[in-house]
Amino acid sequence: MRPVIALLTDFGTQDHYAGTMKGVILGICPDVTLVDITHDIPPHDVMAGALELAAAFKYFPAGTIFVAVVDPGVGSARRGLAADTGDYRFVAPDNGVLTQVLRESAAKKIVELTERRYARPTVSRTFEGRDRFAPAAAWLAKGGTQLAALGRPVTEIQRIDIPLAEADGDGVRGVVLRVDRFGNLVTNIERKMVERLGQSSAITIDAEGRRVERLVATYAELPAEGVGAVFGSTDHLELAAPSRSAADVLGLTRGAVITIRRA
Repeated sequence: MRPVIALLTDFGTQDHYAGTMKGVILGICPDVTLVDITHDIPPHDVMAGALELAAAFKYFPAGTIFVAVVDPGVGSARRGLAADTGDYRFVAPDNGVLTQVLRESAAKKIVELTERRYARPTVSRTFEGRDRFAPAAAWLAKGGTQLAALGRPVTEIQRIDIPLAEADGDGVRGVVLRVDRFGNLVTNIERKMVERLGQSSAITIDAEGRRVERLVATYAELPAEGVGAVFGSTDHLELAAPSRSAADVLGLTRGAVITIRRA
């Protein structure tokens, strides 16, 4: 199978940045398959990048290399990293963007990108995605280059605080982690945490003091008015409104507290 490199950035598609990274990769490994996860991470939003990467990576074929560049510290002393989890490899700045994927799939090896032969001859202080991260991923995809060749091993990396939902005897307390492009409020509350409370008809859902009408199985079953709840594709609870933005209806965004109780 041809090697696969998947890209996730906050570069957007208006400028040349994402396309230029692809050009660098193809110059080193012409037979690679390039996949765009997204280039629409909000600028500098490391947590959003970490969550979108975690939502996507496990659905790629084993051996895929991921390049995640959401990098407000570009050009600073922050390190560049390559990590190997066994099934996948990741190339990214050391700023927490790998927090969630390494929470779900522990790294077997992590190195700092210090070996200059696997970067472009001149590394821009403002575009390391092109000059450092893209070449490192391409050399890994090309074959014959082991992760250890990219630089010295590291044991501790930067991680960001991505909160976990908390459960007690009669309920679950979580928060909204992200708002998707449809305005759905995606929480950190997993399906199994809710199901242990009993039937959906026997629970109440509160969003910052506002009652969410009911938990349903599909978006089509959401209440015609107001906001309901559904388990999304990552098996986390979402608050959604039919053909409208639940975020706008409720006036909520990331960090909003969601509480579920037995009725």
